[in-house]
Amino acid sequence: MSKGFRVSLQTKILGLVFIIIVSVTILLAGIFAYWQKEETEEKMGQLALQAATTVSFMPTIKEAFERENPSKIIQPIALHIQEEVGAEFVVVGNNNSIRYAHPDSWKIGKRMVGGDNEKALKGGEYYISKAKGSLGPSLRGKAPIFNDDGEIIGIVSVGFLIEDINSAFVSKLADIAGVAVAVMMLGALGSFMLARSIQKDTLGLEPFEISSLYRDREAILSSVKEGIISIDQNGLVTMMNPSAMTMLDIEFDTKGKSVEEVFPNTHMLRVLESGLPESDQEMTLNKRVVIVNRKPIFEDGEVVGVVASFRDKTEVREMVNALSEVKRYSEDLRAQTHEYTNKMYVILGLLQLGNYDEATEMIQSEFETSQDQNRILFDQIKDDTVQAILLGKISKASEQKINFTIDEESFLDVIPAHINRSKLVTILGNIIDNAFEAVMDQEEKKVTFFATDVGREIVFEVSDTGPGIRESMMPYLFMRGFSTKEGDQRGFGLSNVDDIVSELGGSLEVGKSESGGTVFSIFIPKEKGGSS
Repeated sequence: MSKGFRVSLQTKILGLVFIIIVSVTILLAGIFAYWQKEETEEKMGQLALQAATTVSFMPTIKEAFERENPSKIIQPIALHIQEEVGAEFVVVGNNNSIRYAHPDSWKIGKRMVGGDNEKALKGGEYYISKAKGSLGPSLRGKAPIFNDDGEIIGIVSVGFLIEDINSAFVSKLADIAGVAVAVMMLGALGSFMLARSIQKDTLGLEPFEISSLYRDREAILSSVKEGIISIDQNGLVTMMNPSAMTMLDIEFDTKGKSVEEVFPNTHMLRVLESGLPESDQEMTLNKRVVIVNRKPIFEDGEVVGVVASFRDKTEVREMVNALSEVKRYSEDLRAQTHEYTNKMYVILGLLQLGNYDEATEMIQSEFETSQDQNRILFDQIKDDTVQAILLGKISKASEQKINFTIDEESFLDVIPAHINRSKLVTILGNIIDNAFEAVMDQEEKKVTFFATDVGREIVFEVSDTGPGIRESMMPYLFMRGFSTKEGDQRGFGLSNVDDIVSELGGSLEVGKSESGGTVFSIFIPKEKGGSS
């Protein structure tokens, strides 16, 4: 059907139901009419046969055959019976089919017409036949007349014209047609009410509008990154989009299942009972922190369901971490600029004072240190993101008077694409910053970074000369909110690192360095979905 011409649902239902009702009614009416016609003919035939049989057994009729003028006695009797029965004719004839009685008296004495007397006159049978007589086509009842000796002496023929039978049938057919019309009218009314009811259930929407809404809904639910789940008033799941199934680690069809079975720690049933919406509720889902919104579904003022949407807080957290790292880079670059500005002032002062040897020695020392670090950083660390992170941390370490070195055995190729850059920033940024904080109050402020991708894993290792971590603190090290340092907004860095490393299929190990400090070792599979 073209888009420019669409038939409404009500019209479709009215048309379809009406056509069905009319077709069925006409079919049934036709069958009933056929049966009625057969029944009418059967009744009229039996009536004619009974009348003929009754006349053939009348003693007066039998005696009249022995008289000189049988017609004088038989004709009045035949006319009387014809009137009583309502037949078109009652004809009585002898064994040669010569009429003794006929509705038209002038036909008396003439041979009976139709050629259907043989079975009665020769075989002595009682039967019904159809034939064309002198009055026209008729339905006849034939009966032989026997004398006292059992001989066939005549025949009685009682008939009804086919035309009259058809007229009687047509009068009954009018009644059938009236009933059929009444049925069709009731069917049309019923189909109209059915169409109105269906249209009410579909909120007045046409089928093409419903299908369009369904396609749009499926496309929207499949495209949004938020998980969406809805339940009915019985707490059974009616819909769950792919994002929700992914977050809940569900691979089976959840429709019709209890929401507590699918989403055990949900509070949707609470909203179903209270009818009050809940917004921006934080909860843990499969080791992920998600933000949940729950809203009741109302119909005619009653709560008939609840829809909940939840989004992963990890992405928001990663964005915040990335922005924090950008801010750190900005601060590190500022520190680097400040550090080199101070050194330039010192060199300028030495030159102005004529201390050329000291100025030369200072320049040479800075050059050698920078050359060693740059050789490792740019020749052996080939990933741009890791280079940028390390450059920023080198500048920050220089400002804080921390000896931050890259192990000369380090070698790292370009990081695989499936390892998100913002996640890499969060991992290395937090581990190195923790190491910097650990050595701030130490006499020897040294932090060493090592990286390698030999084998199936990428390995990062950060060691420091700090005081180390007490054994009693180890079980709580990666717990969210736990920190050995004072101050608010602490205890999230290592927890974030642990979550991201686990998400990448890797592992995180903590140990003691040779100096008594701490060593953090991070193992990340090179291949997506690999296991460390």
